[in-house]
Amino acid sequence: MDTAEISALAQAIIHQHGATFGAQLHHDANSVELTPQPLPPALRSEPAYLAALEACSALGFIAVDAETLAQAWQRQTERTNRFDATHWPDDPRDFGLSNSDPALAFAHCPRELGLYGVLPTAEWVGRMARAGVPTVQLRFKSEDQAAVAREIKAAVEAVKGTGARLFINDHWRAALDAGAYGIHVGQEDLDTIAAKDLETIRTSGTRLGVSTHGYAEMVRAHAVQPSYIALGAVFPTTLKKMATAPQGLARLAAYVRLMKQYPLVAIGGISEDLFPAVRATGVGSVAVVRALVNARDPEAAARQLLQRMQAAA
Repeated sequence: MDTAEISALAQAIIHQHGATFGAQLHHDANSVELTPQPLPPALRSEPAYLAALEACSALGFIAVDAETLAQAWQRQTERTNRFDATHWPDDPRDFGLSNSDPALAFAHCPRELGLYGVLPTAEWVGRMARAGVPTVQLRFKSEDQAAVAREIKAAVEAVKGTGARLFINDHWRAALDAGAYGIHVGQEDLDTIAAKDLETIRTSGTRLGVSTHGYAEMVRAHAVQPSYIALGAVFPTTLKKMATAPQGLARLAAYVRLMKQYPLVAIGGISEDLFPAVRATGVGSVAVVRALVNARDPEAAARQLLQRMQAAA
C-alpha cells in the first residue's frame, strides 16, 4: 500500500472521529484547547498502524498517545481481520491490558469512590470527612519529613469514626506507618519508587491510586495493577502545571470505556455545574480541590456537591 492509500485511511479515521476527538480551539474557561501534533517517527510499517499514527497526531494526541493508539489500531485490525475506520479502539486486548494477574494486584477499593476531596491539611481532611465526603486525599506539601509524618498521623486520626477513605499523596512510607487507607502517586513517582517498595505497599494491603494523563500513562499504570486510576486533567486547572493539555469530555469517555476494569476518578478543573456531564462518561468518582477549599462555606459546598453526585449517578 503506497503513501497516498495510507493517507486515505488516515483521512477516513479523521472523518469518522474528528467531531469527537478533533483538535479544537475554545475560549470558554471550561473548554479544552487541542491542536494538531507533529507526526512522530513510525515504529512499524503496517498500513493500519501508519494511518492511525497520522490520524491521531492530526486529532491532537501527543506523540506517546498517538503511538499507543496506532499500536492498538493495528492489533484491532489483526484481531478482526479488517481495518475499520469507524471503530475507535476500546478493547483492552488491543492495548495489552488483558493479561493481568489478580494475585499481583493492589488491594481493591469500591468502584464508586464518590465525591473525592483533595485537601491541603489534616484539619481540612477532618472537616470534609465529617461533612460526609466519602473519599479524601491529603496533599500536604513540605520538605520537613517530621512535619509530613505528623500531618499524616493527624489526618488518619481525623477520619476515624467518619467512614471516609483517606489517601495520602506521595508520602508512602509515612502513610504506611500511620495506617492510612491508601496512597496516591503520580506518573513521576512510578519512576522513583523501587519495585521492592511497590511490593511492600501491595503486600501491606494499602490501596494504591495512580494519576494518568492519556493512553500511554494508562497502559503504564495498568502494569502495576493499582486499586484505582485517576484520569485528567479533564479541564484547565491553575492548581498544578500540567505537562499535557486538558483532556476534555470526549477523551474522558473513551478512557472510561477502555479502563472500566478499574475504579476511575476524574480530576482537574471540574466545577459543580460540570458534574452531570463528567458523571455521564461513566466515572465512579469526581475529584475536587477548589470547589471545597475556596468555598465560602466548605461544609455547605460539600453537601451541595454530594447532592450533585447523587443526582448525576
